[in-house]
Amino acid sequence: MEQHYKLYRVREMADGDEDFIMALAGAFLEEVPEDAARLKLAVAEKDFYTTYQAAHKMKPTIDLFELGVLDKLIIVQDWGKFEQGDKDVSAELDTVLNAVANASEEIREDFNL
Repeated sequence: MEQHYKLYRVREMADGDEDFIMALAGAFLEEVPEDAARLKLAVAEKDFYTTYQAAHKMKPTIDLFELGVLDKLIIVQDWGKFEQGDKDVSAELDTVLNAVANASEEIREDFNL
C-alpha cells in the first residue's frame, strides 16, 4: 500500500472521513488515467493546447496523491503552453505516464475499486 502514491495529504484533507478518501481514490481512477491518455495523444500529435489543458488539469491530483512526478508534468505542461515544438519531452511524459499507471493499479488494489 502506498508505494506509488501517498495518502498523507488526502487523509489530512479528509480529516478522518474514510468515505471521502474512498471518493477521492475513485475520482483519481476515473479522471487521471483518461487525462493521461489524452496527454499522451496530444504530445504525439504536437497538439500544444490540448497538452497544456490535460497536464494543467492533472496537476492538482498528481500533487495531492504525491506521485512524485509533478516537476515532470510541469515540464510537459510548459511544452504545450509555450509551444516548444523543438524540445523533446518524451522522457518526462513517459515518467508521468508510468507513475499514473503504477499509482492507478495500486489504488485499484488498495481500495478494491
